[in-house]
Amino acid sequence: MSDKNMVPSRFIFCVIVIAVFLLVLSSFFLIHLSNHSFIPRSVSELVLVNNTSLDFKPNFKREQVQPQSCQFSNSSHKPSSPRQQRKIPCDPTNALLRVFMYDLPPEFHFGLLDWKGNVNQTWPNVNNPKHIPPYPGGLNLQHSVEYWLTLDLLSSNIAENFRPCTAIRVQNSRQADVVFVPFFSSLSYNRHSKIHGKEKVSVNRMLQQRLVQLLMEREEWKRSGGRDHVIVAHHPNSILRARRKLGSAMLVLADFGRYPSQLANIKKDIIAPYRHLVSTVPRAESASYEERSTLLYFQGAIYRKDGGAIRQKLYYLLKDEKDVHFAFGSIRKNGINQASQGMALSKFCLNVAGDTPSSNRLFDAIVSHCVPVIISDEIELPFEDVLDYSEFGLFVHASDAVRKGYLLNLLRSIKPEKWTQMWERLKDITQHFEYQYPSQPGDAVNMIWEEVAHKISSLQFNLHRKNRYQRP
Repeated sequence: MSDKNMVPSRFIFCVIVIAVFLLVLSSFFLIHLSNHSFIPRSVSELVLVNNTSLDFKPNFKREQVQPQSCQFSNSSHKPSSPRQQRKIPCDPTNALLRVFMYDLPPEFHFGLLDWKGNVNQTWPNVNNPKHIPPYPGGLNLQHSVEYWLTLDLLSSNIAENFRPCTAIRVQNSRQADVVFVPFFSSLSYNRHSKIHGKEKVSVNRMLQQRLVQLLMEREEWKRSGGRDHVIVAHHPNSILRARRKLGSAMLVLADFGRYPSQLANIKKDIIAPYRHLVSTVPRAESASYEERSTLLYFQGAIYRKDGGAIRQKLYYLLKDEKDVHFAFGSIRKNGINQASQGMALSKFCLNVAGDTPSSNRLFDAIVSHCVPVIISDEIELPFEDVLDYSEFGLFVHASDAVRKGYLLNLLRSIKPEKWTQMWERLKDITQHFEYQYPSQPGDAVNMIWEEVAHKISSLQFNLHRKNRYQRP
C-alpha cells in the first residue's frame, strides 16, 4: 500500500482516538459535578419529590397535573423517610391552589369548640397537636369537613409539618385563586341551633346573620360577588338562613338534596365525602371473599321520610333472608363498633337514600372494604370526575331494588373473581376518603382542594365575561 493511501487512514484513526478521549473526559466531569446539576430547578425538584418514600400514586383515569409535595432540602442521595428530611415551607408559586382565608373572630370557628385563646388571638397554635381543640365525636364528626380544611390552611406555612403543597394560605387576597370562609357551619347547627335561656335568637342564626354582614362589607366579596369564595356547608341544614345570600359562593356540600338547582349545582359547587364513623380496616387485615360470612349488610335508621321511604320497603323484603343483616341501629350502645365489625365481615354493604340522597354509610363501607350497593337515584358522589365508582361499587335503581328477589339475585350472580377485583380497588382508593391532620398526599383534604382547583378555570371565565362592559 502506498504512503498516499496511508495518510487518510492515520488521520481517521487519530480523530477517533481524540473523540473517545474527549467523551471519557466529559463523562468524568459530569459525574464529578453531579451535585451542581445543570437541570432547571423546577425539574430537579419534581424528580426529587417523585422519588420520596411516600409512594403516592393517584388512581386517576385522566391526565392531570399532580400537586407538588413540600420540598426537601436538596441532596445528591435519594431521600429516606419524610421524618428524616429537613423541610422548608411550601412555595406559593408551586402550590396548586393559593388561598386567602379570612381571620374571622374565633366565635365562627374554634370558639365553637370551646377554645379560648389569649387576648387578640384568632387561631390556636397548630404547631403542637396538643393545643388543637378536638372535634366532638359521634354524629357530629361526619360533617367536620370545615375543621380539617381550616387546619390544613393554618399549617400550610409551617415547615415542620410534612404535608403536600396542594393548597397554601396567602396573606394578600389579590394573589389568591380563591377566598376561604372559615365558618364551622355544621358544628354551629349541631350545637347551637336551639334557643337557650333568655336568648331571643339562637347562636347559630346569630352567627349566620353576622357572617352575611361581614362578608358583604369585604372588598374581596364585592370584587367577585362572592363567586371566588369557598364556604363549607356540609350538614344539609347548615347556613339555612344565609344560603340564599351566600349562594353565589362555591359551596362544599354533602349533596344537593335540600338545595334548589339554581342555588347549588355540580357546575359550581363541590361534593365532599362524609368523615366515616367506623374504623378503617388496614389493608393487610381486610377479610377476603371466603372470610366474609354475610352477603348483604345494613344497620341504621329504617323509617325515614321523603326519598328514604325505600328503606322501609327493603327492610320487609330482606329482613328474613338468612345471609342478610338488615337491622335498626344507631351510634348508641356500642353501635359504631357493631357496625364496624359487621361491615368488615360482609361482602356487600347497602347504601340507601335517607332524608337526603347521601349518608356517611357509603364511606363507612369503603373504609371497611365492603363493596357498596348504592340505591339512591339522586345521589352525587365526591371526586367522581377522577374516580369511577362502578369499579368498586354497584348502582341499583330504586324501582328495581324494590322488586321481589331482584337485589339478592343480582348480588348472588356476582362471581368471587369479580367481587375480588372490586375489593382490591376499594383498598386502593380508601386513602381518598380519609380526613387527617397534617394532611397527606391523596387524602380527602387534598382531593377537595383539587376539586376547588378544577372549578377555577370556569370561575375565571364567567368572571371575565361579566367584566366585559363594566362602567368606569
